[in-house]
Amino acid sequence: MRTTRIISDGEDATFQLGKRLAAVLPVGVTVSLRGDLGTGKTVFSRGFARGLGITEPVTSPTFAVVQEYACPDGRWLYHLDMYRITDEDAALAFGVDEFLFPKDAVSLVEWPERIEGLLIPGAGQRHVPVVIEHAGGDIRHITLPADLAK
Repeated sequence: MRTTRIISDGEDATFQLGKRLAAVLPVGVTVSLRGDLGTGKTVFSRGFARGLGITEPVTSPTFAVVQEYACPDGRWLYHLDMYRITDEDAALAFGVDEFLFPKDAVSLVEWPERIEGLLIPGAGQRHVPVVIEHAGGDIRHITLPADLAK
């Protein structure tokens, strides 16, 4: 898969990128957000939620593991945080498979490396990997599939 690196010069740029990406992705997509603590995964998620028309506050679901948001058009956003999940078996015991590649929703998964083997899309499904790296100060390097970087 060809990727593109975008340079974000602050939280607003990261937020806006999330918002733009949400506008072009159909239901059934799972977006994985990879990045260290503090790189902007939740900021990106807030922008993504706004791009879907969600107006309620969006926070990291670190302790809840998953937060569900209703979109105005009837779709859902599932925001998952696998930070406290030890491995794929623990995630499956939690029921994570119900939130991956859903027919009526888009899923955002923070700390996807914990469930990498579960992020393999089936027919008609798509996994969109997004990597956010801190590059010093407010600068972030955000890597995503090239076809979505327009």
